[in-house]
Amino acid sequence: MTEPWYLRPVASIDEAAEQAARDRQGQLTKPPGSLGRLEEVAVRLAAWQGAPKPALDRVWISVFAGDHGVAAEGVSAFPQAVTTEMIRNFSRGGAAVSVLAREAGANLEVVDLGAVEDPGSLPGVRPARIAPGTGNLRREPAMTAEELAAALAAGAEAARRAEAEGAQLFIGGEMGIANTTAATAVACGLTGDSPEALAGPGTGLDARGVDHKAAVVRDALGLHAPDPANPAEALRRVGGFEIAGLAGAFVAAAQRGIPVLVDGFIATTAALAAVRLNPGVADWLAFGHRSAEPGHAAVLAELGAAPLLDLDMRLGEGSGAAAAVPLLRQAVTLHNRMATFEEAGIPS
Repeated sequence: MTEPWYLRPVASIDEAAEQAARDRQGQLTKPPGSLGRLEEVAVRLAAWQGAPKPALDRVWISVFAGDHGVAAEGVSAFPQAVTTEMIRNFSRGGAAVSVLAREAGANLEVVDLGAVEDPGSLPGVRPARIAPGTGNLRREPAMTAEELAAALAAGAEAARRAEAEGAQLFIGGEMGIANTTAATAVACGLTGDSPEALAGPGTGLDARGVDHKAAVVRDALGLHAPDPANPAEALRRVGGFEIAGLAGAFVAAAQRGIPVLVDGFIATTAALAAVRLNPGVADWLAFGHRSAEPGHAAVLAELGAAPLLDLDMRLGEGSGAAAAVPLLRQAVTLHNRMATFEEAGIPS
């Protein structure tokens, strides 16, 4: 049997460039460590790029969209038709991540993996439709094995396009009504946490709605019994097209040597799945922000991740990661342009 592509090794971190960048940080006109995590961000970018003075000019954002059969269980405050309308909004440039991408000079693409309603041909939207939504995970597997493979492959193709454009950073976003329910189910399956601990308001559920979402997830876990040691099967049974697409993109980006800036709860759940599929992926991940969704903290803890921002955001789309891009660029600019003690003529 041919080994799945996602098991292939990831790219190597350049330890020499990392050490050179760390040495430079020790020579800059400041007390050691006084710029806090900005210093570590610059050093990590140097290691990823193999350059003691890194750059962050080319950012690639792929937003994966798809619908969920579990929306029929009333787990979202919005109707399923919103997924397609938001795809159109992305295309028009009206979504939050669209604005942030323009501001950052980032390349933004939307990958339609399977909204219930086909949005048709739209600028900036790449059709990669697998099916008109997933199965209802409360009552059946979300995907067939073939559908899961297609979603993972679509993510890998996005990473390939990013590499072809010379991307120095990859951000993955998502859109799909009811996808926090699927993400909660995947996160519970991979961490062992309870639905009651991880379920959150998503698009704006009240307390009763959150309780209902947790009950739906509990039913799904009882039906499918996802195994933490089999992340692919967990994705297939209780995930979503866009969650699998993100996981595939994160693995492929790491294999191609492109660092990933992970967004909120859904993207981080996909990142956890990616790391479980291929543990080496963890070395290529940074985390843009801490979402207000309660499940995000648990998944971040599982990954040992420390996000850069904590702004009570919970929009998704890749918006929280995109909001952190200026901070990464400031870290790079400080690292590259500050004077050393020798250059400034200051005794060290």
